[in-house]
Amino acid sequence: MSTIDSWRTKTLIVGGIIGALVGVGTAYLLARTAEESHGGPPKISTGDAIKSAIGIVGIVRGIASLGDR
Repeated sequence: MSTIDSWRTKTLIVGGIIGALVGVGTAYLLARTAEESHGGPPKISTGDAIKSAIGIVGIVRGIASLGDR
């Protein structure tokens, strides 16, 4: 295995694990907050979903730009 494939594979594995953990943690917090506030499933408006999506895209772009250095 070449050095390029090695670091790329490690980066993908670590990134996937971190992404999964962050996703599960976020879902847990969303469910807990919804249960405490409404006692049921979360009520997410289209505007809130769009705001969140824009924020996530910004975070992903920031992380991707770290590779430019």
